Amino acid sequence: MFFSVIIPVFNRPQEIHELLNSLLAQEEKDFEVIIIEDGSEFTCSHIVEEFQELLNVRYLFIANVGQGFARNYGMKQAFGNYFVLFDSDCIIPSSYFSLLKSAIIDRKLDAFGGPDAAGHDFSDFQKAMNYSMTSVFTTGGIRGKLKDPSKYQARGYNMGLSKEAFECSEGFVDPNKGEDIELSIRLKKLGYKLELVEEAFVYHKRKNTIWNFFKQSFSFGQNRINVSRYHPEAIKLIHLMPAFFLVFECSLLLMLLVYPYTNVFFIIGMLIFAIWKTSIFVHASVVNTSIKIGILSIITSIGQLSAYGLGMITEGVKKIIKG
Repeated sequence: MFFSVIIPVFNRPQEIHELLNSLLAQEEKDFEVIIIEDGSEFTCSHIVEEFQELLNVRYLFIANVGQGFARNYGMKQAFGNYFVLFDSDCIIPSSYFSLLKSAIIDRKLDAFGGPDAAGHDFSDFQKAMNYSMTSVFTTGGIRGKLKDPSKYQARGYNMGLSKEAFECSEGFVDPNKGEDIELSIRLKKLGYKLELVEEAFVYHKRKNTIWNFFKQSFSFGQNRINVSRYHPEAIKLIHLMPAFFLVFECSLLLMLLVYPYTNVFFIIGMLIFAIWKTSIFVHASVVNTSIKIGILSIITSIGQLSAYGLGMITEGVKKIIKG
């Protein structure tokens, strides 16, 4: 068996049916599926049973340990020689494994990460969230759009590693705090070849409320700081962009409250902010062929960058205080 697909689940039974259906439609059939129920109150066992005779699928229930450690548990039970990790809110294009298999063999990859995209049937809000997470005008400029694929840091919703790389690295060392980025950095330090496989993308159905999306973005900012506890070099200037963005926003608000509208710095700042928002509106509207999504993308992009920046700043202050 070539691939073992590892999918941790926590209280999201509604997502598993769609994910398993997409795996059923794969052109490349040489894989097994391992569902790890991470101590859920609302389990997906009844859904997995529907696919028992259609897919090579196993269902494992464990006490709640967090998705990183749940993935470790699944990989220890796997029979494949290459492990592929998905989040439960992903849908996999039918050509995924055939494209991935070719890339792994041709490029001699020990590990990989793939990008995410929005499906045609996603809601307008889901498409706006996806835009703000993948656009060159936001943090998306460093997610799946790199000129050098070897610089990519894989994300847990779509990544994989060989059995040998897992056994050498012992997998994730953190349950759910940037554990995917940490493992990516560690694998490269161990000498394993990890690259972006741009064609191996997944459709990613993100959090379905704006509040949950912003909470998730806040945690992503915290996670970047957390990873730096293991790898100080994990934070580069580009990763600080959301924190700078938040400071820029707060500076504009302060100038609005303190200085008159004729203040030259306020005018320049508002002009820059307006150009950025207009760029997002135009680009998102064109990409998604929808003015509504263009408007929503402004909201999700501002919220995503602000929440991410706030997460970085608050976690950074904690790190400094704790020494």
